[in-house]
Amino acid sequence: MSDLLRLATAGSVDDGKSTLVGRLLYDTKSVLADQIDAVTRASVDRGLDTPDLSLLVDGLRAEREQGITIDVAYRYFATPNRTFVLADTPGHVQYTRNTVSGASTAQLVILLVDARKGVISQTRKHAAVLALLGVPKLVLAVNKIDLVENPAQVFADISEEFNALTTSLGWASEDVVEIPVSALHGDNVAVRSENTPYYNGPTLIEHLESIPVDAEPHRVGLRFPVQYVIRPRTADFLDYRGYAGQVAAGSVRPGDEVVILPSGTRTTVERVDTADGELDVANAGRSVTLILADDVDVSRGDTIASVEDAPAPIGEFEATVCWLAEKPLRPGARLLLKHGTRTTQAIIGGIVERFDEQDLTTAQSPDTLELNEIGKISVRVAEPIVADDYTVNRHTGSFLLIDPAGGNTLAAGLVGDAIAAIELARV
Repeated sequence: MSDLLRLATAGSVDDGKSTLVGRLLYDTKSVLADQIDAVTRASVDRGLDTPDLSLLVDGLRAEREQGITIDVAYRYFATPNRTFVLADTPGHVQYTRNTVSGASTAQLVILLVDARKGVISQTRKHAAVLALLGVPKLVLAVNKIDLVENPAQVFADISEEFNALTTSLGWASEDVVEIPVSALHGDNVAVRSENTPYYNGPTLIEHLESIPVDAEPHRVGLRFPVQYVIRPRTADFLDYRGYAGQVAAGSVRPGDEVVILPSGTRTTVERVDTADGELDVANAGRSVTLILADDVDVSRGDTIASVEDAPAPIGEFEATVCWLAEKPLRPGARLLLKHGTRTTQAIIGGIVERFDEQDLTTAQSPDTLELNEIGKISVRVAEPIVADDYTVNRHTGSFLLIDPAGGNTLAAGLVGDAIAAIELARV
């Protein structure tokens, strides 16, 4: 079991997400005493009887009220059993792009709903986006459970509806857990609550501590996008030529036969270097410098891959995208595509279909994709990219579409047909 869990939060406005994140920080003693004192004083000034823990994380409220774009905020906390990196994303519908960003690397997402409102359209949108992104584990935190009459029945009804939704989106039942919580009072967050006798499952923190999460499923061999070619040209390193980057998938060892893509040149790994010395093996997520046995032509943007399952470079492909810009996407658009360490010119050949996350249906050949809409497109790139299907590997199967004029990110893309996977799950 990994001792690091990457998770994200998602939910609609006023579902209590900031309070829940504040409660997680508070209950795991991940905030300083002077911060707690400041929050307590501010809460008293507002006439509250208990500390408003949302103040621990809601420092961007003023910016939100001014209409300034809010980015993903990363929080760090730990328990004796595990360390957590939490991507805290805004709940406003216009910030779906931030949910995509925060959840793209998450191994688990906590999706909040207000017990008084249940599963709403924004809940369904978030669940659909998380399914497309391939998030492995999901927790539904039914918050404010203390504010409803007959909480046992409300929790059962919300759980049943949410289970039907997640099953239709392709999650297995064992990968989805529902927990009734009161973030304000701490019920079932770190301590099991006597106010929910109808619930006999784990607290939220118990679940986060115990859930087995594979940091990187070994579905493909080595994928090593080259970020930088190191040529020191000093007296001590006259012949040194290293290729620096992060292992995106698989592992690499000295002696491994590899292929340089897209050229197709084969060679052997001589050493795996780090600032702290050589390694016997480097696994996915490790940043290293590879020394190759032969003096081959390798540049930034190339990929060093295992010979056994090296993907064929592709120049034309279909992909699923979430459009994140105010200006709609139209066929024929000329954009930049960033995949790994390679950026190349791209043309959108056509919009194949648009996905409706509410009823899980598709509209064929729409004229445009609007802000926050999800669809399948065809893409042609000027330089081939070395990509796996996103369902096989999230790191090598994702890309960004970028405005060539302003440099703004316009879309998050997944190589392959992620929409078809959802449609197949419904059959």
